[in-house]
Amino acid sequence: MTRMICLLLASWKVLAGVSGMSKTYRPWNPDQPWLLPPSPREWLPEGDLAYFVMDVAGQLDISAITDYYERSNRGFPPYHPRMMATLLVYSYCNGVFSSRRIQRRCERDAAYRVIVGSDVPDFRTISDFRKIHLKALSGLFLQVLGLCREAGLVKLGHVALDGTKVKANASRHKAMSYGRMKEEEERLKGEIDALLGRAQQTDEEEDREFGNKRGDELPKELARRESRLKKIQHAKAALEARAKAKAEEEKARKQPPQCPSGDAPCTPPQGPASVGSQGKPVVPDDKSQYNFTDPTSSIMKANNKGWDQCGNAQAVVDGQAQVIVAADVTNQANDKRQVQPMLAQAIDNIRKTQTDEDEDAKIGAALMDSGYFSEENIQWMAEHGIDGHVATERIKHHERVPDAPCGRPPADLTAKEKMARKLRTKKGRKTYAKRKTIVEPVFGQIKRCRGFVQFLLRGIDKMRGEWSLVCMTHNLLKLFGARIAAFG
Repeated sequence: MTRMICLLLASWKVLAGVSGMSKTYRPWNPDQPWLLPPSPREWLPEGDLAYFVMDVAGQLDISAITDYYERSNRGFPPYHPRMMATLLVYSYCNGVFSSRRIQRRCERDAAYRVIVGSDVPDFRTISDFRKIHLKALSGLFLQVLGLCREAGLVKLGHVALDGTKVKANASRHKAMSYGRMKEEEERLKGEIDALLGRAQQTDEEEDREFGNKRGDELPKELARRESRLKKIQHAKAALEARAKAKAEEEKARKQPPQCPSGDAPCTPPQGPASVGSQGKPVVPDDKSQYNFTDPTSSIMKANNKGWDQCGNAQAVVDGQAQVIVAADVTNQANDKRQVQPMLAQAIDNIRKTQTDEDEDAKIGAALMDSGYFSEENIQWMAEHGIDGHVATERIKHHERVPDAPCGRPPADLTAKEKMARKLRTKKGRKTYAKRKTIVEPVFGQIKRCRGFVQFLLRGIDKMRGEWSLVCMTHNLLKLFGARIAAFG
């Protein structure tokens, strides 16, 4: 039966070919001109992210950007600031961060055409707009956070604080340790002295041979060594200044000032900045690193990639819908000092976005891994009414956490022992388990889904602005997703 059907199909194809029968296709003529040009909106489906970003951007206050142009009346009329801001926000939502890639999208992508129209900005214009208005663009973070609050996406019942290492726009091969700087400084000084002696000898020989001639130009080799020596000496001074500042900070932290009674102001004891706690001069550790490309970045351990030049990007994420309520970047690899400023920033941001009808901003439970644990942080959270859940040590994979002992806890437990006991209770384990579902997916969405794995700008202030822009667009995507879930 099957063979008969195959023979019939084959004979039909032969007859179709003989009789000139052919399949009818839709007409295709790419060179056909348009009588009337179509609107780009006809090529973009309803409910696209581009429309949502344009609607939100139309509500944002961008006076900090427009004021810049209002103060200048010279030159060719600039692109509309709201269009440029919308273009950058939409590009960051889609994981397109390069200004050259943004320009190519404006030329080829229908969604980008809906935003910019027929007047496509040059990549240099896009890059300059981001550099000039980075602070103002990062300030939009609070406005978008306010929209998320109005949509009910922020509750502050549980928040999680974590950090992720993001590669800086600098190579680790351009970094040098303090010990290596001392060796290079001595070597370069020796080479410069030798070259100067050789130049002096050459000058004397030329004077005897040629008479009155200048002969005082520095050899190229000598000029190069002198410039390298200046850079190394500048880097050494910067590392020494960092070491002195760190020593003073540690001294002030370990020895808090004794405030006198009465209304007299309490001031910390003053001492020479160059002298440590033992009376010895403060000298940087020989392993202290300085990067000549971006001195504000630091060598940090990246996950599964060894060591790299990075910035430590911090985020406080709300547990209701994974909305970021506070963001910052630090060049400190250790997270212990980030608890107080990050939680304080989260509370301050929520207070700035709340209305008169809202309740006072208050964090319920704060969840953090062991990198944030210190007795000082636990005490600070307790003083501010925050229920801290901070791991006291790293738990190996598949390692079972022992149950909390029954009965009242002993009165002589340290802060670390109290926290460890708290996390071993049934309620404590259930609460702390939410951490990995709150903050970890956020970094995955930013770094893996949208591809933000490296800062484009250099300098800690610019890295902070860029990270705020990334976090703001993350919240915007959460708001867009909530709208789709609500209205379809």
